[in-house]
Amino acid sequence: MRTPVMPSTGALRPLGTEEVRLTGGHWSERQAVNASATIRHCLHWLEELDWIANFDRVAAGEAAGRPFQRAGREFSDSEVYKLAEAMAWEIGRTGDADLEATFVELTARIGAAQHEDGYLNTAFGNPGQEPRYSNLEWGHELYCAGHLIQAAVARLRNHGEDEFVRIARRVADHVCDTFGPGGIERICGHAEIEVALAEFARATGEARYLEQARLFIERHGRKTLRENGFYYQDDVPVRDAEVLRGHAVRALYLSSGAIDVAVETGDRELLDAVRRQWDRTVARRTHLTGGMGSQYADEAFGRDFALGPDRAYAESCAGIGAVMTAWRLTLATGESHYGDMIERIAWNVLAGAVAPDGKAFFYANPLHQRTADPDPSDGDALSHVHAGGRRAKWFDVSCCPTNLARTFAQFAVYVATADDQGVQIHQHAPAAIDTRVAGTRFALRISTAYPDDGAITVSVEANDGGERTVSLRVPAWAAGASVTGPDGETRPAEPGTFARVTADFQAGDEIRLDLPVEPRWTLPDPRVDAVRGCAAVEQGPVVLCAESLDVPGGDLDELTVDTSAAPVVRDGRVYVAAHVHDRADGWPYGPAPADDDGKTAEVPLLPFRLRATREPAAMRVWLPVD
Repeated sequence: MRTPVMPSTGALRPLGTEEVRLTGGHWSERQAVNASATIRHCLHWLEELDWIANFDRVAAGEAAGRPFQRAGREFSDSEVYKLAEAMAWEIGRTGDADLEATFVELTARIGAAQHEDGYLNTAFGNPGQEPRYSNLEWGHELYCAGHLIQAAVARLRNHGEDEFVRIARRVADHVCDTFGPGGIERICGHAEIEVALAEFARATGEARYLEQARLFIERHGRKTLRENGFYYQDDVPVRDAEVLRGHAVRALYLSSGAIDVAVETGDRELLDAVRRQWDRTVARRTHLTGGMGSQYADEAFGRDFALGPDRAYAESCAGIGAVMTAWRLTLATGESHYGDMIERIAWNVLAGAVAPDGKAFFYANPLHQRTADPDPSDGDALSHVHAGGRRAKWFDVSCCPTNLARTFAQFAVYVATADDQGVQIHQHAPAAIDTRVAGTRFALRISTAYPDDGAITVSVEANDGGERTVSLRVPAWAAGASVTGPDGETRPAEPGTFARVTADFQAGDEIRLDLPVEPRWTLPDPRVDAVRGCAAVEQGPVVLCAESLDVPGGDLDELTVDTSAAPVVRDGRVYVAAHVHDRADGWPYGPAPADDDGKTAEVPLLPFRLRATREPAAMRVWLPVD
């Protein structure tokens, strides 16, 4: 089955890309741009900056006798591997012959740099470099190995055993030999090897890979790293932690690996621990957009309710890590609310992290941009700015572009799952589903313009098995939702659950879910000090924002909104009633200033994902209330 996550047990069975296919709408278009532009854009930059050439230099022995002239940061190998994973998924999806030829060539270049014992890294362990595993805190050797192994899972499931998979097997065996019982009993400073080994065990049937993943999970919290255990999630054992903390991407990759290990070993305590941490993190440490990682310092989770919009890091990679964790919890538990968070992250973090043309990227995704930044990439130059209000073509630390490329290439797998009773629809997008339920064929087609329109129609194309249940996720915000079955009866659909329709479906039967996608005011928890006295607007799962281009006078600091008037839709845009003030400068503290009603205005908003797609502009999601 062609899917990145395939547990041997769980409440729901994932569907592979051979069973579910995007057929239109935003995500299908994003996949097409990913294939035609983003993947090749990433390949261009990896070649341009000589990050792939590092493998050639190792293979050629250029390090012998003199310092090794290596390009990129110590983790740049991982970007090559993430791109290889994106290519593997895209080849499996479309059979792109040119991309296949590129993949084979890339495989040869990577494999030529592999040591006889399976070790593979261009930053350590070669002549003139630091010894292997001499800097587990920052060296990222196991992190890079993990991304290679994840790419091999994609290749194995989309193509079958080949040289790329054999390279990864040798790496995985080397890791087990080196870090298994009696070996180096430490962890990598950046979690990733755990989730990779667990899935590689599923893909290959090799139990030792799962056991090594388990050992790494259990070693977290033993303080084997020399500094700042909180940052690396090495301060508290995974099963004892109460909330996600430290570096956000590391924490989420670790959580994903812990879920995989818990599911495969039947460790309910470990699974419940991750669920507990996720629930508290969502409730107290997550931005309205679904962004995780509230502070620039350490790219990390902050304290509970420390969610300042202008200092939100909300890294694109953290969004991907959160989707990975939420998806695994969905499969393990069968609960619908994890799909809500995947949807929120997808529409607001991931969809906007790549420019519409697929060739520029956001690294951080703050909810408030105070200045109208110029393009940080300076044309085609490499950007050293990871924040700011404009997307960059590439970064010196470019973990996000390749991570986004692999995620979009496999995105169809998040649409639906199955069990012995029927099919569950988690993401509402035009799609064709053709799978087997309890051994017999069940084929559906989803038609929708969601989230622009709240109507989702599921048509039955084939049912060879009698009575089936189709379950459609009803988001927690969807008060007033309804579902209509093939009998024509309409009934309320409870928000935060699945709307389930059970019938002996015949070809041509339809189910319709209606979700209220009118724009609505959203207020923050009063414990979030940074946005107290503010409001935001959401439209279905889409968070909206204001840009200074649309504010009279162009100064967002002078804008307040009137939440007593509902947002309105006109000519395809959402408008809010507002006032634009003209406050005098001076000492900004003292008695309450004289009333300044400001000039009445009607200000248009746009989806957060579409910010910075026009001219440079200041932007904010949370708007001060009159």
